[in-house]
Amino acid sequence: MSALPDPAEAPAGLAGMSPAYFALVMATGIVSLASQQLGLHAVAAVLFGLNVLAWIVLWVLSVLRMVRHRSRFFADLVDHLRGPGFFTTVAGTAVLGSQFALLANDYRLAVALWVFALVLWVALTYTVFTALTIKEAKPTLDRGITGGWLLAVVATQSIAVLSALLAARIGQPWKLELNFFALSMWLWGGMLYIWMMSLIFYRYTFFPFSPGDLAPPYWINMGAMAISTLAGSLLIVNAPDAPFLRSLLPFLKGFTVFYWATGTWWIPMLLVLGVWRHVYKRFPLRYDPLYWGAVFPLGMYAACTHEMALAMGFGFLDFLPPVFLTAALLAWSAAFAGLLRRLARQAGARGAS
Repeated sequence: MSALPDPAEAPAGLAGMSPAYFALVMATGIVSLASQQLGLHAVAAVLFGLNVLAWIVLWVLSVLRMVRHRSRFFADLVDHLRGPGFFTTVAGTAVLGSQFALLANDYRLAVALWVFALVLWVALTYTVFTALTIKEAKPTLDRGITGGWLLAVVATQSIAVLSALLAARIGQPWKLELNFFALSMWLWGGMLYIWMMSLIFYRYTFFPFSPGDLAPPYWINMGAMAISTLAGSLLIVNAPDAPFLRSLLPFLKGFTVFYWATGTWWIPMLLVLGVWRHVYKRFPLRYDPLYWGAVFPLGMYAACTHEMALAMGFGFLDFLPPVFLTAALLAWSAAFAGLLRRLARQAGARGAS
C-alpha cells in the first residue's frame, strides 16, 4: 500500500498547495551557486533573479494559504507526510541568503535571511516534532515516513552553510561565535540524519514497496549528505581563523569525506530505483512540485564536491562537478517547464470557467 496520499484526493488550488514548494527555491538557489563556482556567471545571475522572485511569490502564497485555509494549513503542519515539507522554507531562505552573500556581496540581506531562517528552524523543529510525538492518531511506519523527513536535516545544514559563509566574511566579535554555531548545527544535522535514515532504510527493506512509494523526495537521501559535505568543507576552509576548528581538522576532514561517500553511495541506488519505478513498473512521469526535491541534490552534489576538492586538495574529483551541474541544469529545466505547463493549464481552466 502506498505511503503517499492520492494526489487526486488533495484539494485543488491554494488550499492544496504543497508545503514543500520552497524546494523550488532550494533547487534554483543551489544550481545558481554551483553555476557560479564553475564559471557560468550569466546562468548564475539569471537563476539568482528568478530565485528572489520565486521566494517572494511563495511567501505571499504561503501567507495567503495560512489566512484563507487555516485549518488545512495547520493540519498539514502536524501531518506525518506533509509536515516535514515545511522545512523547505528554512532551507530555501538560507540558500537564498547564501546567494546574496556569494553572488551579490550583500551581507546585510544575507544576515537578515540567516536570522529569518534560524527563527523558522526553531519554530518548525519544536512544532512539527513535538506535534508528531504527542498526537494520538499516528500512522504505521510504512505509511508515515518518506525521504521528505530528511528535509529537516537539509534545513539544519543550510543554516550551518550560511553561518560558515558569514563567519568567513565578518570580523570579530562574531567570527568565532558563528563558526562555533556552524559547527554545532553541522554536527546536529549529521546526528539527525543517522536517526532518520535508520528508520527510512528499515522502511525500505522490511515493508512492501510500490512505485508510488518512491516519491522524488527520496533523492534527499543523497541531498542531505551532499549539503552536510558542503558545510564540512566550509568549516575546513574557515579553520585557520578559528583555533578550535584547527584542533578539530582531522575530525572535520574525516566526517566530511564520510558524508560525501555516503551521498555518493546513494546515487547509483536511486538511479536503479528510478529505472525500476518508471521503466519496469511504468509509473507515469509527470510534473509534481516534489520533483524540485530531486533537482536540489544534483546541484548540491556538484557544489559540495567542488568545495570539498578545493578544501582538501582532491583535484582528482574535478571531473564530477561539471557532470552533475549539467544533470542539475537539465533536471531544473524539465521541472521548470513542467511548472509553466501546469500554470498555463490552470490559467486556461480558470478562463474557461
